[in-house]
Amino acid sequence: MNTFLRSFATIILIIFSFNNLYSHNVLLGIDVLEKQNFSILKGKRVGLITNQTGVNSKLQKTIDILKNEKSFKLVSVFAPEHGVKGLVGAGQLFESFFDSTDGIMYYALYGKTNKPTKQMLSDIDVLVYDIQDIGVRSYTYISTLGLAMEAAAENNIEFIVLDRPNPLGGIKIEGNVVEEGFKSFVSQFEIPYVYGLTCGELATILNEKKSIGNKSKCKLTVIKMKGWRRWMKFSDTGLLWVPTSPNVPQKETPFYLVATGVLGELLVFNIGISYTLSFEVIAQEWINADTLAKKMNDLKLKGVLFRPISFKPNFGDLKDKIMNGIQIHITDFNNVNLLELQFYFMQVHNQLYPEKNPFELCSSSRINMFDKVMGTDRIRKEFSKRFLVEDIKPILDKDINWFRELSKRYYLYN
Repeated sequence: MNTFLRSFATIILIIFSFNNLYSHNVLLGIDVLEKQNFSILKGKRVGLITNQTGVNSKLQKTIDILKNEKSFKLVSVFAPEHGVKGLVGAGQLFESFFDSTDGIMYYALYGKTNKPTKQMLSDIDVLVYDIQDIGVRSYTYISTLGLAMEAAAENNIEFIVLDRPNPLGGIKIEGNVVEEGFKSFVSQFEIPYVYGLTCGELATILNEKKSIGNKSKCKLTVIKMKGWRRWMKFSDTGLLWVPTSPNVPQKETPFYLVATGVLGELLVFNIGISYTLSFEVIAQEWINADTLAKKMNDLKLKGVLFRPISFKPNFGDLKDKIMNGIQIHITDFNNVNLLELQFYFMQVHNQLYPEKNPFELCSSSRINMFDKVMGTDRIRKEFSKRFLVEDIKPILDKDINWFRELSKRYYLYN
């Protein structure tokens, strides 16, 4: 028996070691560019679109890597929402500036303009994009990507994407496509809310399908990753996570952002941003946490459990008030339907507190933002009639199969 156990343990150790070795085998686009000795950039004047997430697999900053290379010249850096260091809060504008120490101009693409201007591009030959996004349509880094590609096309400038993993993986697709009249910087393209593509794959679709994204086609090159597979979530890559914005601190946070972020736009419920669990909770003063958690668990939703929680926010309008609600625990990232979770919460919340209609408790501007993020007002209007998820599921799911089939034509990875 002991011999059998030792043999079994050895097999498990070998499997674990192999998986561990494989999971650390992903090379980012910037890593591949380095291994290619920057051949595609030689002799060119380079503009770099990046922020704090632009690092190689050893956490060396892409800005520094390009700045120190002598075979080309890094002329300018362009920063998306949250700024080049990720310090600026959501929705806050910031200014461009010139760094006299290194002679580089740092342009804000979330200030007076969201799109590089002709003047900004006048002294460069190529734009390089290296930003880690989170695979969610409303996250504005991909909007910056598309608008920068348009600007490159209009000014006859090459565009290079240094590819990075989609933290949600390359299989999960959820939500409806943006409808006409609801395009905005948080819903720039006609893609589902969870779109299941790397930034390089998304750039390829935007460049090829005018009906989905860009008006103009640029000269696009994607520097592919090595070792990444569609089934991989960020935790499978062996790569180190850099917080993509102030409220996305962990590699798992993007999953929870999908689960509560749209509801959070109403500013009625606390979703943990002013606490220590960004996007992982839904709470308010009037809620009975134990009752809510039980009823949510009674739904027996796939891949998720709910725990009653009470806490005090650390800042904001609700600071020091006792919030009661649920903490979301995702147990199966592959089978959970993330986007629906906040609507199931509202369904149960309406059963318990029908007098607390969240769409009546918020301002019209927050409803407008909710609709922009959802890419339509049809979901809110239909859901408000009975507060039942079954009433909106046909709208949420209507575009998934179409987009999945379309996406396959542009996959860069298996």
